Amino acid sequence: MLGIFSSSVVPLPEDLVAAGSRTPSPKTTASKLLNRFVESKASAVSLHVGEHVQLAYTHQGETPWQPRSFAVKDEIFCLFEGALDNLGSLRQQYGLAKSANEAVLLIEAYRALRDRAPYPANHVVGHLSGNFAFIVFDKSTSTLFVASDQTGKVPLYWGITADACVAFADDVDLLKGACGKSLASFPQGCFYSTDVGGLKCYENPKNKITAVPAEEEEIWGATFKVEGSAVLAATE
Repeated sequence: MLGIFSSSVVPLPEDLVAAGSRTPSPKTTASKLLNRFVESKASAVSLHVGEHVQLAYTHQGETPWQPRSFAVKDEIFCLFEGALDNLGSLRQQYGLAKSANEAVLLIEAYRALRDRAPYPANHVVGHLSGNFAFIVFDKSTSTLFVASDQTGKVPLYWGITADACVAFADDVDLLKGACGKSLASFPQGCFYSTDVGGLKCYENPKNKITAVPAEEEEIWGATFKVEGSAVLAATE
């Protein structure tokens, strides 16, 4: 899966900017990144959400225990990879039909977060059990909500393209060619929300997350660490 967001929607993460500045390396534009995804993935589906957001996904290479799904409802878009162990109980909690998949569930969970303030964002992700990574974009409010599970078994990476777009993908090689060293593994057990102002750990949302410069030979430029936690999110 791939999500590309212009800087007018998602502010450039300073740590990724700094990582790319320390070790300059070739990058490509967001449009070339999207084209590469579509051309290299069988049966890829892509769409533009307004002028500043591009989403794409494919079922190529997915496994039965880590399928990819896509859903959209009321201008809320969701890309989901993985599986929730407690999907049945969450369907009941949100009043969904038994046929609702994880992407549909995340749209309803996000809607509850948006419309039932003050409902903490970390509670939405904290109630999910299983292996997952997801991207939710609300076009009506230009809000982005991204998260990875606590084990990091579903890979998720983020980086900055040559034309200053923030890209998220489950394929590190795809982003490596577009983002150079302005690239990192998205920290497991964390979520990113433009509504709450950046990257947070959902078990300890008040704990600071710092970026440790990566070694020169590593494919990315930084490793994100949750302070006061043993969780490191830079390994595949």
